[in-house]
Amino acid sequence: MVHKRPVPTAKLIYGTGLILIGGFTAITGNIIGIIGIALGIYFLKSDGIENDLQNKKYRNIISLFGISHGQWKAFPEIEYVSVFKTTQTTRVWVSTASTNVTNTVVKVNLFYNTNKKIEVYVCDNTDDAFIIAKQMANALNIDVLDATSRETKWL
Repeated sequence: MVHKRPVPTAKLIYGTGLILIGGFTAITGNIIGIIGIALGIYFLKSDGIENDLQNKKYRNIISLFGISHGQWKAFPEIEYVSVFKTTQTTRVWVSTASTNVTNTVVKVNLFYNTNKKIEVYVCDNTDDAFIIAKQMANALNIDVLDATSRETKWL
């Protein structure tokens, strides 16, 4: 199961534009073109996590053009999976102005050693988060904690 954070549309546009402009500039032999291409590639990369539930392993990944890279690690002794809502703030730059955009997201975390966690999924749909949490719980033989409201409950 792979979960990659989506690249925001503005970053896609900037990245693609930088690669195109950098490519045209690099053809003329200008070093600025290579820098533009490198920055464009940086804008297009995404990160996330990949879980191998059969072998009880996971890896944090960096993905570029559909190719993911990361080192596999064995899951520690997982105690439970938690689903909760939180806010996520992103800084958006347009020309010389910037603003913070805040939205509500639902996170699925695996907890171990009482308070340590591995974030395995982030989305904006509570139902999708619970589907993932239940799959993880079944594969790892653990319980699900619903912390999406003030009153937490075990499922």
